[in-house]
This record gives sequence, structure tokens and C-alpha cells, in this order.
Amino acid sequence: MTTLNIPIDEKVEKEAEELFSDFGLDIPTAVNIFLRQSIRENCIPFNIEREVPNADTIAAMREAEDMKKHPEKYKGYHDVDEMMKDLLA
Repeated sequence: MTTLNIPIDEKVEKEAEELFSDFGLDIPTAVNIFLRQSIRENCIPFNIEREVPNADTIAAMREAEDMKKHPEKYKGYHDVDEMMKDLLA
């Protein structure tokens, strides 16, 4: 046996402990399962994808969609100089 020291965000560790305990596992056991499955499949045993957008990003996406649907509700500019003049006024 050997010991592996891995820095982990405290919140992630707490949430992982809670999740794994529901399966009757502790973190070292879960990590061992992950490592063994990786070796068995000769890859990372799950898809790695982008995270779901956070609340700010989702709000910005919704606002952009609303701007497309209702451009009359938003002020537009023909060029950067016009926009900067308005911003600095």
C-alpha cells in the first residue's frame, strides 16, 4: 500500500464525503474504485464535459435572447464612439 496526498477544495471534500457515505463508501475507497475502473477501461471512466453555466451566465443568455426577440426594449449603437459618448455622459 501507498498513500496519495491530493489537495482538494474543502467544499468538494465535504460534498463528496456526503455522497459517498450514501453508498457506504469513504473517499479513499471511492478514489480506489475510480483508479481501478480507469485502469480496467484504459481511460477516464466518464465523459468530461463543460460545466453547466452558472446563474450569471444563464441570466446573460436569457437577456441576449430577449434582446433578439424585443430589440425595441434595448438601446443600440451604430458604432463604438457613439456608445462611449453615451457611457461617458
